[in-house]
Amino acid sequence: MPPVLVTATLLVLSNVFMTFAWYGHLKHLNNRTWIIAALVSWGIALFEYLLQVPANRIGHGAMTLGQLKILQEVITLSVFVPFAILYMKEELTLDYLWAALCLAGAVYFIFRGG
Repeated sequence: MPPVLVTATLLVLSNVFMTFAWYGHLKHLNNRTWIIAALVSWGIALFEYLLQVPANRIGHGAMTLGQLKILQEVITLSVFVPFAILYMKEELTLDYLWAALCLAGAVYFIFRGG
């Protein structure tokens, strides 16, 4: 499997854990003290790092650091939007579209090769 595809796959999986670590406690632990939420989130984040670190190491051999970072941001938004809408029951607004268009511009500039 090409390194870029391995990197992207690992980053998607990593972002699922990251999104739950960062925001899942708002739904499930909102009646607990913040320290409990932080400890649970930290436990979830361990799995995120077990995927994210190898993803970045593999990806850095095939992409520049800037390309790797922009790929990460696009994946983050791609994971976050369904999470926010489907899991957290947030409203889909045009702001998500505008954010995606800004990231599309970032992708263009970082990957255009010039």
